[in-house]
Amino acid sequence: MPIGYLLLVLLVGAERLAELVVARRNMRWSMERGGVISGRGHYPWMVVLHTGLLVSCLVEVGLTDRPFVPALGWPMLALVIASQGLRWWCITALGSRWNTEVIVVPGLPPVTRGPYRFAWLRHPNYVAVAVEGAALPLVHSAWITALAFTVLNAALMVVRIRCENRALATLPPVPA
Repeated sequence: MPIGYLLLVLLVGAERLAELVVARRNMRWSMERGGVISGRGHYPWMVVLHTGLLVSCLVEVGLTDRPFVPALGWPMLALVIASQGLRWWCITALGSRWNTEVIVVPGLPPVTRGPYRFAWLRHPNYVAVAVEGAALPLVHSAWITALAFTVLNAALMVVRIRCENRALATLPPVPA
């Protein structure tokens, strides 16, 4: 197992753990204000898929001795870093309202700052997830993991985005 790739995947895993800490704090904030959770049925599948991504990256590279191909690996690393930047821009913009689960606080208007100010990009965090899920495995040529995650994530995102859109539709309209 290439140590650099192992460290990269471990860093992404540590970032995921940091997200969970933020999400738990934000969940308490939301629930104290009457937050409503939606989509609990698909959430465990998200956890399994995201954990599986990290494990599969390491397993595929380790078992198949996938090479680091600089022409592919460096651009994919740049995309992994960019996706982390987008993810944390989303987390920062949503503030206490960001969560790994779908939680809305009744009466609060939708967030319209940061990447959420672009009407054509309603779910920028999911763009970050999709890019990272394809790019992280490809940093070290783990194309099976990249393909499997992309297909499974796309199916899960159909469910997740429908759930989130229904939950967001309960919020008051954005003031003009």
